[in-house]
Amino acid sequence: MNNLTGLIVKAISGFYYIEAADTLYECKARGVFRKKGITPSVGDRAEITVISEEEKTASLDQILPRKNTLIRPPLANLDRLFIVSSLSEPSPSTLIIDKITAVAVEKNIEPIVVLTKSDLADPSELLEIYRRAGITAMSYSIHSPGDKDRLVSLLKGKVSAFTGNTGVGKSSLLNSLFPELEIETAEISRKLGRGRHTTRHSELYKVGGGYVADTPGFSTVDIERYEVIMKDELAFCFPEFRDYLGECQFSTCSHTCEKGCAVINAVKEGIIPESRHNSYKAMYDEVKDIPEWEMKKRGKNGSGTI
Repeated sequence: MNNLTGLIVKAISGFYYIEAADTLYECKARGVFRKKGITPSVGDRAEITVISEEEKTASLDQILPRKNTLIRPPLANLDRLFIVSSLSEPSPSTLIIDKITAVAVEKNIEPIVVLTKSDLADPSELLEIYRRAGITAMSYSIHSPGDKDRLVSLLKGKVSAFTGNTGVGKSSLLNSLFPELEIETAEISRKLGRGRHTTRHSELYKVGGGYVADTPGFSTVDIERYEVIMKDELAFCFPEFRDYLGECQFSTCSHTCEKGCAVINAVKEGIIPESRHNSYKAMYDEVKDIPEWEMKKRGKNGSGTI
């Protein structure tokens, strides 16, 4: 039998579709994964054993070590997370954007903020906030070829995912970048009576010189429930805070309201955007009183440790 190493590009109904040696194999996972409490994810590098070259079937034998993983949607080994937010209908929420950027930073994934519908509203204020925070941010309009070229260039050689709440236009954006994908949009979904979430499983598409995942609606509820950041780690997930951490008057400073806080002073001086600090305080308040054991329970997903 032929042993290969490949990439899981789709997982659906217990089957894993793995790209290896320029071939797509349909695989079933060995029982050892259930025993170890490991669930393979899209984006995992995996070792497989080919069962039939003719039928393109194989067994999934082992998941290679991950550099990161998201719980919901289940994705592994991401390089970049594109946070898509509409400038109009629906209006942008900086708290939602900031929660997702914090999760990305905590998992060593590069966050990139993409503001869609820039032909309907001015993106300059939001762009300034995230650029000052050290986060790549760009506006996008389907009427601007330059926007498309820049966005596609950020995908090359990377494994990326597009995320954002339902209605911000993730699938429409991907279709405008790569029409050959023909990803179902909300308008088509309503006509078919299939509800609002048009993407029902995670899948990697090989486009733009890299791999791109279209994911089910990734809402703030999912983040709060599954991607939990401990209060002592939260400040490190805001890149613009880092130069000031350790410079506060008190070593136990939470950077929310204390006297002599270097972070708060930077906010007052206009160095750190006020909206970012407000999001930090809101996130800190959500987790400050949650016991560590409960935090770990919230983050448990049954995917095992790899």
